Amino acid sequence: MKYTGITYRPPFEAASLLLQVTEGCSHNRCAFCTMYRDTPFRAESMDQIEKDLDEARVWRPRARRVFLENGDPFALSADRLKEIATLIHEKLPEVQTIAMYASINNIRGKTDEELKELCELGINDLNIGLESGMDSALELMCKGYDSAEAIEQLLRLKKAGIRFGVNIIFGMAGPALRREHAVATAELLNKVQPNLVFTGTIHAEPGCPLYEWATTGTFIENTLGEYFDEIETFVSHLELEDCRYYGLHPSNIFCLDGRLGRDKDRLLAEIEIEKLEWGPEQMNRRLHHYAEGAVSY
Repeated sequence: MKYTGITYRPPFEAASLLLQVTEGCSHNRCAFCTMYRDTPFRAESMDQIEKDLDEARVWRPRARRVFLENGDPFALSADRLKEIATLIHEKLPEVQTIAMYASINNIRGKTDEELKELCELGINDLNIGLESGMDSALELMCKGYDSAEAIEQLLRLKKAGIRFGVNIIFGMAGPALRREHAVATAELLNKVQPNLVFTGTIHAEPGCPLYEWATTGTFIENTLGEYFDEIETFVSHLELEDCRYYGLHPSNIFCLDGRLGRDKDRLLAEIEIEKLEWGPEQMNRRLHHYAEGAVSY
């Protein structure tokens, strides 16, 4: 099967069949991201997609879940996505879910009826780079939307029956606004009730604006203690009814995993235990980031 460049997927899609239908990111302007900085966005040809599915039918004939690659395939038109989904079901009849990365910007170009039709074809479990619910942070990081539009578009997905998870980045507003950032982001999630919250800490590699801001001191990252404060504030303000909290990305300062609202008290208790294990004398440390944002202190 054809894969161009580095192929990214969420960790919870490890068992999914990966099918390339796009290359690059349709937005490609987020201040913290270098994933597709030098890769122009393009759609894969239907001929190539069909060839890949024919190959997949040989070695994964009973695949039940497909994750579309690369970048944000939900940027494709509804008609192209319907064509791809129909072909997937033709070649792999046991597939139940077709998931992919998406953005708020991708949703706005599709009508309510188109979203419903995509859901009926098995397109579901979109992984959305929301990052924040705070307008100033969204603007700083060049996300291309504000919190009001994020709420509007995510509620349109919910109305259509499409499940979605959101990526949240701690530290995106800087230390001084960490609590305001946590509260604003939690309040947005309470309004849209995602199926999954996937968290990490802010980090950047050479080649993006955030890296230059951090290098010159224009942007200051949280200390360990400030991250604890932001995470605790965020979790304490979440009022989610049935949502996986997935704080297992390597950029997190510690692992946190559970289901909200059932496990909220447990998660808050685990945060307190983790703080005690580090102790107050460690809280002024700053993080060192490595590949994929992995942290050490």
